[in-house]
Amino acid sequence: MKLTTASKITVVRVLLIPVVLALMYWDFPGHMYAALAVFIIASLSDFVDGYIARHYNQVSNFGKFMDPLADKLLVISVMLVFLDWGLLPAWAAIIVVARELAVTGLRLVAVEGGKVIAAAWSGKIKTASTMAGFCLMMLPVPDVIVTACWVVVVLTTVYSGVEYFIKNASVFR
Repeated sequence: MKLTTASKITVVRVLLIPVVLALMYWDFPGHMYAALAVFIIASLSDFVDGYIARHYNQVSNFGKFMDPLADKLLVISVMLVFLDWGLLPAWAAIIVVARELAVTGLRLVAVEGGKVIAAAWSGKIKTASTMAGFCLMMLPVPDVIVTACWVVVVLTTVYSGVEYFIKNASVFR
């Protein structure tokens, strides 16, 4: 299988996940800034590969599968580090993971019925707020900012998840 440019960027994003995690745990001066830089590159690559895939007609089955998986792996991996460090309550992480699994399941059911569920704006806002919140949580910010970040992540996650199910309820009929 020959990978498109968009798919190669997605693969790089997956390969950056262990780099982000290693930098988060590896204790040296500035390690969190290095982790943040790599996380930002990985996060921005999501927009870049999507743009390239659509603009240059490089949409592929591999990309359709790997792109959302790469996003979920990046978010869940960093979120679990925050959970490990006590920056995020377990119930918040459970909500985020449950939403991701539920929306993925909804999409699978829709595909079986011949319907494709496109990404909604609320999902894009959820992704952007999650990435921005996680960036702030990697910085030495006051606890109130950390709390505000994960609250926004949970609220946008719940809202977008509910919206996906309401807008696509017909999938279950």
